[in-house]
Amino acid sequence: MHRLVEGGAAQGPLGDERHFQALHEVDQVDIALAVRDAGALVVAAAVGGAKQPDGDGVLLGPILCLVGPPGVGKTSIAMSMSRALNRKLARISLGGVHDEAEIRGHRKTYVGAMPGRIIQAMKQAGTRNPVIVLDEIDKLGNDFRGDPSSALLEALDPEQNFNFSDHYLNVPFDLSKVLFICTANHLENIPGPLRDRLEIISLPGYTQQEKLAIARKYILPKEMHENGLKDRELTLPDAAMNRIIREYTREAGLRNLEREIGTVCRKIARRKAEGGKPPFRVTAAGLPRLLGAPIFIDDEAERKLIPGVALGLAWTPAGGEILYIEVSAIKGKGGLTLTGQLGDVMKESAQAALTYARAKADELGIAPDFAEHTDIHIHVPAGATPKDGPSAGVTLVTALISALTGKAVRGDICMTGEITLRGRVLPVGGIKEKVLAGVARGIGHVILPAKNQKDLEDIPQELRRKIVVHTVDSIDDVLPLVFEKK
Repeated sequence: MHRLVEGGAAQGPLGDERHFQALHEVDQVDIALAVRDAGALVVAAAVGGAKQPDGDGVLLGPILCLVGPPGVGKTSIAMSMSRALNRKLARISLGGVHDEAEIRGHRKTYVGAMPGRIIQAMKQAGTRNPVIVLDEIDKLGNDFRGDPSSALLEALDPEQNFNFSDHYLNVPFDLSKVLFICTANHLENIPGPLRDRLEIISLPGYTQQEKLAIARKYILPKEMHENGLKDRELTLPDAAMNRIIREYTREAGLRNLEREIGTVCRKIARRKAEGGKPPFRVTAAGLPRLLGAPIFIDDEAERKLIPGVALGLAWTPAGGEILYIEVSAIKGKGGLTLTGQLGDVMKESAQAALTYARAKADELGIAPDFAEHTDIHIHVPAGATPKDGPSAGVTLVTALISALTGKAVRGDICMTGEITLRGRVLPVGGIKEKVLAGVARGIGHVILPAKNQKDLEDIPQELRRKIVVHTVDSIDDVLPLVFEKK
């Protein structure tokens, strides 16, 4: 019989030397550590907590759920919290778990009965208050053997888990001192009752500037050490690192970036083994000789747009993207054609843009009866890539008005925002990634909804100086900004 004891006192704050990549999200967790009464650990989280039923004043931290794309550091945050709290760490992978007995255990009447995963993790940790990481909680299964997500409801409820029932033990077991941390890729795949018990902390993908800082400070030294290269034997300038990030990896996290830098280090180590004399310098122009042809190539930004074309901003898990929206007005019977693999929300935005143009035809200098003898074709290039979301509304109406009036849109301005039939511009998400995409492409102006002004605080000051931000409340504010002045 294993004797469970409590872990020691907290040793330090969350952001340790190995966790630079999550520092921009650590403030959301805001874990405060204190030592109380003979080393009993109190964990108070800014997001709230529940008291133990015995009323001894010990605050129990909420059940944290870190949601984000693969490779953004969810598991490493949990490991850092374990080190900061000086607690043992146990990890349970829930991906593909279909059997409720995996959580609650088997009754002893069955052959081969064993405790559930949680009790096994407690036994493995050998302590009453470990940090237990529930990985991939969004990938739980559900079939005739039961629903594991329902079995987790009791374990992940701070008001109930002091009396957790495992079928194998057949006695109540106190889980109230365990700090559970869940990870998930897609929040919508977590069942509603289970999601209601979790404190959701979103971890978005890294920007190019953040990836550069992480690669420079952590990934490159690590790969050099693992491949037998000493300090200063390999120089990888920022231009070369940026080209790897931009043209050889396109992801929210860092895994492919680490692989590509590891490939560079291995090939340089081979040169050294063949008699090459360090130091070695890898330039941006020399990367194709080491990594092959670039995988991703950005279209060059057009400085002079033709009527009917406008630049939008889109959010993807790998960061922001520039979106070209093209509109052609041709003789016809008033049809509307949408191409480019657009989703339902984007199609509705196109319908709203057309209705707005028809309602404001007189004010915009468009023939009032254009809808009767003009066919509209809206296309968004990169047709093999599905696109959806409301944030293209402003760009759609701008490109449509440009095509109908024959006025060209400025090539140095991009925009984002949802529209209504009355022409209001509503706020959207992903502002940081979108603005940084405009900065990376050298675009000098960006149009944002006025209610997104607060989101500009997330953008580093040195990057905000490189682009002029225009905030608008309606399409009437947009049109004077976007059209070329004669």
